[in-house]
Amino acid sequence: MGKREDLRNVAIIAHVDHGKTTLVDQLLRQSGIFRSNETVAERVMDSNDLERERGITILSKNTAVMYNGVKINIVDTPGHADFGGEVERILMMVDGVLLLVDAFEGCMPQTRFVLKKALGLGKKPVVVVNKVDRPGARPLEVVDEVLDLFIELGADEDQLDFPVVYASARDGYAMNDPTETGVDMKPLFEAIINDVPAPEGDLDGPTQVLFSNVDYDEYVGRIGIGRVERGTVRVGQTVTICSSTSDETRNARVTKLYQFEGLKRVDAESAALGDIVAVSGMADLNIGETACDPEHVEALPFVKIDEPTVSMLFMVNNSPFAGREGKYVTSRNLRDRLFKEVETNVAMRVEETDSADTFKVSGRGELHLSILIEQMRRQNYEFQVSRPNVIYKEINGKKYEPIELLMIEVPDSYVGAVMEKLGTRKAELINMGARDSGTTHLEFRIPARGIMGYRSEFLTDTNGNGIMNHVFDGYEPYKGDIQQRNTGSIVAHETGESTAYGLFYAQDRGRLFIGPGVPVYEGMIVGSNPKGDDIVINVCKKKHATNTRASGSDEALKLTPHTVLSLEQSLEFIADDELVEVTPHSIRMRKIILSKELRMKQAARKK
Repeated sequence: MGKREDLRNVAIIAHVDHGKTTLVDQLLRQSGIFRSNETVAERVMDSNDLERERGITILSKNTAVMYNGVKINIVDTPGHADFGGEVERILMMVDGVLLLVDAFEGCMPQTRFVLKKALGLGKKPVVVVNKVDRPGARPLEVVDEVLDLFIELGADEDQLDFPVVYASARDGYAMNDPTETGVDMKPLFEAIINDVPAPEGDLDGPTQVLFSNVDYDEYVGRIGIGRVERGTVRVGQTVTICSSTSDETRNARVTKLYQFEGLKRVDAESAALGDIVAVSGMADLNIGETACDPEHVEALPFVKIDEPTVSMLFMVNNSPFAGREGKYVTSRNLRDRLFKEVETNVAMRVEETDSADTFKVSGRGELHLSILIEQMRRQNYEFQVSRPNVIYKEINGKKYEPIELLMIEVPDSYVGAVMEKLGTRKAELINMGARDSGTTHLEFRIPARGIMGYRSEFLTDTNGNGIMNHVFDGYEPYKGDIQQRNTGSIVAHETGESTAYGLFYAQDRGRLFIGPGVPVYEGMIVGSNPKGDDIVINVCKKKHATNTRASGSDEALKLTPHTVLSLEQSLEFIADDELVEVTPHSIRMRKIILSKELRMKQAARKK
């Protein structure tokens, strides 16, 4: 058995916006990985456009920094519970975790999810209290909160004895005591080296590499990312690939090996125990498989990935405007793209349905699915999606549904409105606490169905002052019916272009989603009606020309500004008989049955 003292593998766990990516930037800058003349993009770890726009980390990434001859591999973890499938696999590659907490906000619910997984796998934590320079920072109280949380999550003695480093990632310094003056990140580097265990194992044993992630590159195909668990691996070596879930094995050759240096992947000839590597050349590699020495085929066990809780239908766009804006519109394009997504996105499932044009896609939550939709839109796909539905399970002949833990922070004056709304959505209050700043912290357990479509109402009810977060908490017996959306849709009457004249008479009936001069088709949803039933309005109506001119009345049509719904808001808005049509340029909502007469016939049949 041996130890690699010159190596540490650590994952960063943090809530959205607590400064994880900024911290990594600083560690890279101060370890001299960047040359002084090299420009570093702000938040260099969030490489994909969507991550930069939303400010969240979706895919895990690797980077490596050097400190006094020790290489520190840092793996980023996503904070959102919707990407839980990513989190568990990352933890398999590391020996310790950096828990990053905001000195003002303290522990947040999303970190709780990842932390529970990390402590359960016995990883050693190092706590970093970040943003100690912000007004209202309360670093010592936050450390107490972390301790309470660790106890609650069942940490062992060794984990409870955690080192704490206080930092301001933005200004680039860290210190061991909040009263000191910080200079640089040295205290944090020291804590990682002293407290995160070095990789241990058999340095000279037969090769064993466990792959916990798969990346895709257009030129070299699939790239497996994993950790060398035993021995060494070399370029050109033949390995046997096996999995703990099946008995099949196959041989492959390591054509290229990469190690991480800074943010780059660097070609390497070999890698030893504990190294985190990327390997290309294995065409059909899957997440969770082990590459072994052909004489010693031993598959390593792999984490069980949480099951999806929400599903929706993706279908070929068949609206009157189909094919106008997107490049990939056929069912074959859609099928290939969805099945390709499943290869690297392990928490997602895609199933064929009775219809060749429709696929059922299941994921960890609305965010998980809406990010896929947004990515496909940017890749020039055009398709339609149905309303998200939760996935029920049958246990002992009873119907079970997914339950979420919902955490809300709102100013005291809005607590009543929030409690009332959540009451009708079958939420039960489990915890309530007041903060000094005049805000109240509420915790609920609520069926996943109850949260759907609530975010937009919540923002309206709290005038945009509330914060809500939720994480999956398990399955429980079905809680009974929940009243769904209480507004109806305003539906366009005919195909044409909307006019100010038509919209002026439609706006008295409710809130509009379009302005004048927009192409619409019969059955497209152009607004929401507060009364609860659907109404069909002609928004393309033109004013009849007469030869008497009335001074001033023609110009006096004042339109109320319309509301533009984002993709998530559209998914929350639609009812079961409606779809969202997604193209690279527009997001439209429509009725499944476009013709009013056919809709009325069907409604009559149902009665």
